[in-house]
Amino acid sequence: MNKDSLFALSLFPYLGFLWFLTRSQKTPRLALIGFYMLLVFVAVTIPAGIYAKVHYGKALANVDWLHGSAEVFLTLSNILVVLGFRQAILDRQKQITNK
Repeated sequence: MNKDSLFALSLFPYLGFLWFLTRSQKTPRLALIGFYMLLVFVAVTIPAGIYAKVHYGKALANVDWLHGSAEVFLTLSNILVVLGFRQAILDRQKQITNK
């Protein structure tokens, strides 16, 4: 199995993960947005990779400005997940302290 097929197949378990997270209603909202933001990263990366191959004849990883632009969405996703869980921890600590 090549990497592109594996990449496409990995989307289904991730969508299931998102479905369960959303349905549980226990994930901090900002973190959930971050997990969904990862789909935006994927949606941006695929056309960027195609553009890099067609326009430059190179893999996306070898076209720095394009690769870096796509990676911004991954970074944003990670920041949102961390901030969401950080806020949830702080809120929980505040609840414990106020009891």
